[in-house]
Amino acid sequence: MIQLLTRNIGWKLISLAIAVLLWLAVAREPEVATSLSAPVEFKNLREDLDLQGNLPEQVRLEVRGPSGSLTRDNLASVAVILDLSDAHAGDRTYTIRDQNVTLPYAVAFYRAVPSQLTLHFVQLIVKDEPVQPVDVNVPAGYRIVSQDCSPSKVRIRGSADRVRAIQQIKTDPLDLKGVSSEKVFHTHPNIGDPQVRLLDPPTDIVVRVKMEKIAAQGAP
Repeated sequence: MIQLLTRNIGWKLISLAIAVLLWLAVAREPEVATSLSAPVEFKNLREDLDLQGNLPEQVRLEVRGPSGSLTRDNLASVAVILDLSDAHAGDRTYTIRDQNVTLPYAVAFYRAVPSQLTLHFVQLIVKDEPVQPVDVNVPAGYRIVSQDCSPSKVRIRGSADRVRAIQQIKTDPLDLKGVSSEKVFHTHPNIGDPQVRLLDPPTDIVVRVKMEKIAAQGAP
C-alpha cells in the first residue's frame, strides 16, 4: 500500500499543486450572471414520429459563474438538448431544466426564456403510390398510345393525413413536341407536398412514350 502511495510521488505532488492553484484562481474570481442564445437540439425521436409546426431554433439562457468562465469562447458550445424518447402523437410540453443544458465547468444554469417548449408530434405512415406522367405539347394530329414508367410506383412517407390525401405521384412535365412514334424520357417525381418525402428515391423516372398519328375521318 505504501508503495502505491509513493509511486510517482513527484508527479502526484505536481498535479495536486496545479489543482490547488486552479481552485484558488477560480475561487478569487467574482461570480457574475449573463444571458446567451443557445440552439435547441433534439435526440431519440422515434422513427414513426415527426415534428411539425414552427420548431424553436434558439432559447435564451441565463447562467451564472466565475467571470473567467463566462467568456464567449467558453460558452460557444452551450446548447439545449431535449430527449424525445417519451414523445407520442399530439402535443408534448418540455420544461427546460439544468440537465437539458450543456454547460462548461463552473457555470450554473439559472433559467431559460421561455422556460417550456410545446412540440407537436404527428404519426408517420408509409404508402406506395403510382407514378403518373404529365404530358405537354402533344403534337396536333397525334395521340398517345401508351406510357410505361419505371419504376411504376414510389414509396412515400409522411403524416397520415397528408399521405392519405395523395393518390398519385406526378412527374415533371414531358415535352412531347416533335414526337411522332416512340421516345424515352428521363424525368423526376414530384410529390407536391413539401412535408411528405420519398423513401429510397429513384435517380430518375424512365418513361417510354408511344405515339401514333390519328387517322383522318373517312380515310379508307
